[in-house]
Amino acid sequence: MVERDETVVLFKRVADEQAAITRGWSELESAVGSLRGRKFFGVFDEVEHEYRACVERRDGDDPEALGLEAGALPAGRYARRRLRGEPPGIYAEIAPAFRELALRPDRDDSRPGIEYYRSRDEIDLLLPIV
Repeated sequence: MVERDETVVLFKRVADEQAAITRGWSELESAVGSLRGRKFFGVFDEVEHEYRACVERRDGDDPEALGLEAGALPAGRYARRRLRGEPPGIYAEIAPAFRELALRPDRDDSRPGIEYYRSRDEIDLLLPIV
């Protein structure tokens, strides 16, 4: 279990399909330029069938100039599962691991699941819980 504060982000909204997600990440990374020192997140909305490739917002970031939307990742309690492995193979583990986490009886469907990209080869999957 982890407790997260709200995180203000910039994001690129795409369909929840692998080709669109890959394109969304590429566009987000191009928009922000240097990735160094940035925190990246993926957020999926099962109801709307959309995915948001997100980066934590920094002072001076202008969403409009970057062609991105602004928003926030909700605070609260999350169940965490950490994945480790080399890209791109690690990415194939995300959906099955989230499906397994989603079986929890304390799942909070009012908040989205979050992928936190801790490093190139380490991803925390965060499932909101009540």
